[in-house]
Amino acid sequence: MVWRSTLLTDVVLVLLAVGFAISIGAHYTGACMGMPHALGAVTKRQALLLMAPLALLGAALASHPVETTVALHLTSRRLDLTDEIVVIALAFALTSAYNRIKLPTSTIQLLVFSLVGVALGDGVGVVWGTLILLLAVWLLAPLVAALLGFCFTRGIDLVNPPSAVDAHPQRAGAARAAIGLVVVGGVASFTMGANDVSNATGSLVATRIADPLVAGVIGGLGLAVGVLVWGGPLLKRVAFDIVKVDQSMALAAQLVQALVVLTAVAFGLFTSMNQALVGAMTGAGLARGQGSIDRAVLQGIINGWIAGPSSALVLGLLLGRLTFVLR
Repeated sequence: MVWRSTLLTDVVLVLLAVGFAISIGAHYTGACMGMPHALGAVTKRQALLLMAPLALLGAALASHPVETTVALHLTSRRLDLTDEIVVIALAFALTSAYNRIKLPTSTIQLLVFSLVGVALGDGVGVVWGTLILLLAVWLLAPLVAALLGFCFTRGIDLVNPPSAVDAHPQRAGAARAAIGLVVVGGVASFTMGANDVSNATGSLVATRIADPLVAGVIGGLGLAVGVLVWGGPLLKRVAFDIVKVDQSMALAAQLVQALVVLTAVAFGLFTSMNQALVGAMTGAGLARGQGSIDRAVLQGIINGWIAGPSSALVLGLLLGRLTFVLR
């Protein structure tokens, strides 16, 4: 059974995309603004009010290359409406399920492996070159982030020694670090919009319901709603379970996260915000000594990264085969 494009089916896909975008917006509040908030640079209300419009701007203005990659460059031909609905519904469901059990995963990887699984199950060719390139980026991004996190933390410590900042928290260096945290948190919020909105709205471009600009705006509005309505309880999750951070480490980690992800986006690729942050925080922790890293939590996050793509691929294959048989 193939669902022909009608007003009703188009509305179903748009609603799924917006719902997924809302979930993504809420999910990434901690990755973008958790550290500035936890270290007292902004209140929870200020963090969410700053993040929401910047995520919308990133989605509307800078997501177009990634939207095109998701829509056109992962499969040898466009998926039909049935397959796109299955992909978004599966990625949305898995993201919600893993969030519920508090297993950290990458929404990008859930989306891509759901898409690949459905495409293979339904007999649609996969562009393996693009997939291999994405896998390479996903592997390298946290490693590069760790190296840069280490270097940036050491560099910031030369300017603002941590002992001096801790002893005099009101000094100018501490104030500058707090302002810097807010700025890089804002950059991370813009980056999240550019990097992650295509998870939800690439399907709208693939089915020609919207062009990349309109899809970015639709998804960006969903991100903003997710941040404002459901982002508060998730603001501190992830950021402080991995390493114990101070202002210098947080500033270095957040800046590295944004730089690594924006670089990928500039080439029409996307990578995990959380993985980039984890890599950067790990490097910052190493700059301060091995003892600051919680290895048990880090191992749990790695387990989530393995479980997410595997489950998305297997379930996508099964659902793709089902749509093929019903057709």
